[in-house]
Amino acid sequence: MSLPIVAIIGRPNVGKSTFFNRLAGSRVSIVDDAPGVTRDRVYAETEWNGRSFALVDTGGIDPDTDEIIPALMREQAQAAMDMAALIVFMVDGKEGLTPADEDVAQILRRTRKRVILIVNKEDSGKSSDAVYDFYELGLGDPIPVSAANMTGLGDALDAIAGGLPEAKDVEGEGEDDDGAIRIAVIGKPNVGKSSLINTLIGENRLIVSDIAGTTRDAIDTPFESRGRKFVLVDTAGIRRRAKVTGNIERYSVARSIAAIERSDVCLLMIDAQDGVTEQDKKIAGLASESGKGVVVVINKWDLIEKETGTLEEYREKVRGELPFMSYAPEAFISVTTGKRLGNVLDLAEVVAENRAMRISTGRLNSLIQDAILMKQPPSGKGKRLKIYYATQVGVKPPLFSFQVNSRDLIHFSYARYIENRIRDVYGFVGTPIRFVFREKGEDAL
Repeated sequence: MSLPIVAIIGRPNVGKSTFFNRLAGSRVSIVDDAPGVTRDRVYAETEWNGRSFALVDTGGIDPDTDEIIPALMREQAQAAMDMAALIVFMVDGKEGLTPADEDVAQILRRTRKRVILIVNKEDSGKSSDAVYDFYELGLGDPIPVSAANMTGLGDALDAIAGGLPEAKDVEGEGEDDDGAIRIAVIGKPNVGKSSLINTLIGENRLIVSDIAGTTRDAIDTPFESRGRKFVLVDTAGIRRRAKVTGNIERYSVARSIAAIERSDVCLLMIDAQDGVTEQDKKIAGLASESGKGVVVVINKWDLIEKETGTLEEYREKVRGELPFMSYAPEAFISVTTGKRLGNVLDLAEVVAENRAMRISTGRLNSLIQDAILMKQPPSGKGKRLKIYYATQVGVKPPLFSFQVNSRDLIHFSYARYIENRIRDVYGFVGTPIRFVFREKGEDAL
């Protein structure tokens, strides 16, 4: 299920990151008294009164400056607003209503989206007179909070949860009603995402540029190939702005996360010349944690000098850098020359099928028993792990439930061993698989 996005918007230093951290349950964002500390969107999933949503922190909007860093922060905030189902507009109760607040309010009105107005730094526990000044913004009743003291947060969360659109639990997530496989093309800027889509569909549907960040929004592109329907989703990449602060690589992942969540398969594009970078690992982790299928697409392969065994050596290096995703197949391509592009859709289709695969209970238990005979389960405190029964209870991604004598005896290495045995027989190419262990007497999933 794709979570609705809630973007926290406001001018610099009004307490957005502190508020975000309180709601997210941890110090996810850097908090500092200096304006402009949060320069990129930060994303976390949270829940209130049974409503789950994705919270996005943003850098402050300063409408009156053209300096590079504030301008980038404003751009990031705009991207978060574009994706948001609901916007939290945060203002500073200590400073009161400012012209900058009025300018930000004007920007928010143009979005035509639901806005919750929150007045932060109301630390006394009582609403100050300044709170009433914010009625002038015409954005509804201001809600006083103190993020630092954790007061008023319940009222704020009630308003947020109550303002969200109705949840949509889509059965068979990742596929359109007509059976099309949704593919999110993810990766850093300038690795060839838009060019790959343009080449696959045979026309220039997306803007292609050497300038990082050309793709501003996730764009859905439906097409057919060999009688199979696909929907390609191009996403904004992780930006690199050498002129901002040296060689800092800036993260802008909210749109990519949203695209990942509503996809079936992700094409993780990697620049063959750069290899797997920290940014690539971060994006790969997002896809894995979301339970999506993945094909690792190594682009610009034509620019690599080759000898006998170069491809296999490179493949092993990629898998070494992405050990948590060793199940993902690789496609070595060149968008520029068009070489091996046919492999990409073939692999995506295979991964989608594997992600929806089911194993019968009888075959699964026979496999598990054979695995136990080959390698004895771990023991502890005079007791050995026993696996009584296993069944597959879900797909997309595949989910397996095991009835055991004691969850405390489950060791990560043995769970990985069982996973590897399942993969040896059934493949599950390109898709993560999930395990849940329950003891006798507990209800099944």
